[in-house]
This record gives sequence, structure tokens and C-alpha cells, in this order.
Amino acid sequence: MSEEPKNAVREAILALTAAKGAGKTIAPEDAAKAISPEHFVRVLKDVRAEAVRLHKSGLIAIYRKGKPVEDPDTFKGVYRLGLPA
Repeated sequence: MSEEPKNAVREAILALTAAKGAGKTIAPEDAAKAISPEHFVRVLKDVRAEAVRLHKSGLIAIYRKGKPVEDPDTFKGVYRLGLPA
């Protein structure tokens, strides 16, 4: 098999959360705008899907109201992304 294609959404989330550092979070829109400034709304679903994968792998955490979500598959509403505590 050939090399896995670059995942722009994954790279944007990881780069932005790493740049913020521990204890700080980014909005999903920040990652979407990094990928597609003009059409970021179209990318938001991809950002959420990749955030869930990254959360499950322990690379980032999904936060609601300042606390990590219990179940990344079922959370609703406004969320932020950051490094795990």
C-alpha cells in the first residue's frame, strides 16, 4: 500500500491545539478556517468527525463547558478542542 494521504483536518486540529498549549482550547471554526477560510462552514462536519477520532485516540480532548466530554459520539452543542488535561 502507498503512503496514507495527508489529512488536512487532522493536521490543522493538531497544529492549532499544540500552538495553544495546555489549558487553552480552540473553536472548531478555527480549524475549519485554517483549511478553507472562504467555505469553512462546509468543513465543520469534517472537523467534528476528526475531533472525535482524535479524542478517542487520546491526542486531543473535546470540551463542553470547560470539561472533557464523557462520550465523544453523543455530545451535543457548542464544543471546544484542546490538549488532554
